[in-house]
Amino acid sequence: MAKCDVCGKHTMYGRNIRHKHSGRWERKAPKTNRTFKANVQNKTFIFQGVPIRLKICTRCLRTSLKTAV
Repeated sequence: MAKCDVCGKHTMYGRNIRHKHSGRWERKAPKTNRTFKANVQNKTFIFQGVPIRLKICTRCLRTSLKTAV
């Protein structure tokens, strides 16, 4: 499962709605389940001289580059 080590963002579930009306109920659109996976990358950071490998989502990676200390 894709999960960010920094913020904890993980796979979320939702529905796809096809806007094609079919069947007896003309206003009922067919729905299927789908997953929204976090865009997780493996990245090595140097923390106090020690390299640490993290699974980090791209949003946290972008934020960490902006607020580098």
